[in-house]
Amino acid sequence: MADGSGANSGSSARSGRRGRSSRVAARTAGPEPSAEQATPRRRIPPYELLNEAALARLEAHADWILDEIGVEFRGDDEALELFRAAGARVDGVRVRFEPGLARQLCSTAPSRFALWGRDGRRVEIGGDHVVFTPVYGPPFVTDLDGGRRYATIADFANFVKLTWMSPWLAHGSGTVCEPVDVPVNKRHLDMVDAHLRWSAKPFMGAVTAPERAEDSIAMARIVFDAAFGAEFMETHCVIQGNVNVNSPLVWDDTMSGALKAYARANQGCLISPFIIGGGMGPVTQPALIAQAHAEAMTGIALTQLVRPGSPMIYGNFLTTMDLRSGAPTFGTAESTLATYAIGQLARRLGLPFRCGGHYTASKIADAQAMQESADAMTPGLLAGANFILQAAGWLEGGLSVGYEKFVMDADRCGMLHRLLEGLTVDDNELGGAAFSEAGPGGNYLATAHTMANFETANFEAALCDTRSFEQWSEEGALDMAQRANRQWKQMLADYEPPPPLDPAADRELQAFVEDRKAAVPDAWY
Repeated sequence: MADGSGANSGSSARSGRRGRSSRVAARTAGPEPSAEQATPRRRIPPYELLNEAALARLEAHADWILDEIGVEFRGDDEALELFRAAGARVDGVRVRFEPGLARQLCSTAPSRFALWGRDGRRVEIGGDHVVFTPVYGPPFVTDLDGGRRYATIADFANFVKLTWMSPWLAHGSGTVCEPVDVPVNKRHLDMVDAHLRWSAKPFMGAVTAPERAEDSIAMARIVFDAAFGAEFMETHCVIQGNVNVNSPLVWDDTMSGALKAYARANQGCLISPFIIGGGMGPVTQPALIAQAHAEAMTGIALTQLVRPGSPMIYGNFLTTMDLRSGAPTFGTAESTLATYAIGQLARRLGLPFRCGGHYTASKIADAQAMQESADAMTPGLLAGANFILQAAGWLEGGLSVGYEKFVMDADRCGMLHRLLEGLTVDDNELGGAAFSEAGPGGNYLATAHTMANFETANFEAALCDTRSFEQWSEEGALDMAQRANRQWKQMLADYEPPPPLDPAADRELQAFVEDRKAAVPDAWY
């Protein structure tokens, strides 16, 4: 990862440690973590939908939007001044860019970087690496036992633990559910604490206010300073923000403020336009693709003006709507085509690419959920995504996270790991020894080649039942959702925590949370 040196780096480091005990400054650098988290490596080529002429026209149209229409940055005078100094035309809160300027400003963002966990794991972002992360943002949870209900901080901890226990999810996401039993202005403290306490996988912090982003960074710094020495986060990315544009073509000071907080600290962001065609942009896909490209570039450009080299992910959330009811739809042909095109634009920009996810409008983990989820997820893989948010748990258009859906999706992520490996054509895979041993009409199941390869030849989905009807019936005739219900409960029962936090850092972390909660009254909106 680029070292991210920039004009604001010194002030950001000081502000991130404001109020911390003097012992932190005295810590010496700890060991450099080095254990790479197992993530799939893409061995299949991304799908190239559009030719050079079409891609160039989309890029030119994005430039036209930025030049003629512009993007508004509301309530953020600093952003306006940064863009003005960089050569953009600023009229009130409207910012317009000469063709090519936004792309030029994005050029200092690294094409690859690493995310670090507190136990020393390294998760690579970009290149041929693919990272699956759970759902983000639902205020409701649902399961077969309790049905749909508001999420609590206990549910939040459960999903952090389920993510930690899953071998297929290398990243903890952020707001895996919205714990509505904690005040709005304080719940980010409990969520970040849960990520740091119950898992050691990388995660995302708060973005709902700039000061909450600063709190998230400060909490991460307490833990990572203790583990690896002071100043570790100056050159290593350990936390990210998931930042959405207020499409169409508007940034408010909440989102831009959070974005700047992470960039100043040399931490990452996913810059993700969230556009539903016909609602937040034109109904036609090429128009939406150009709009999303324009919006993403403006956010990335701002981060690089704040701190050149800060690590960013080019995000995308384009989908369609039912033009009769206004309801969002997922896994459609149109959104699939848009995903392929956006992937090509991200590669031309030279940035890691984020898309989703096991999206569905279904309310439960049924056939509709899996059909829409599969049709939404697979194009993201084929489009060349490096970071897939919403890979596990999404239901009801993102309003709910399902316990059963979570483990069903995670199981499918395992199969997708195998898909991304592609085919190896070598002597062992060609199986010449098996042909020689069994010959025509022989039993290949009994060959030495089969015995040597049977454990790894095929991915075995944990939730799929391939037994006979009689065996299945004797075991209760459970469908997949019922089997998933058993599995998530067993995973929580078998939960094995990560290495404990450093005791001194744990005390400091708890004191930080208590002090921040005591500083302001509860707010529930």
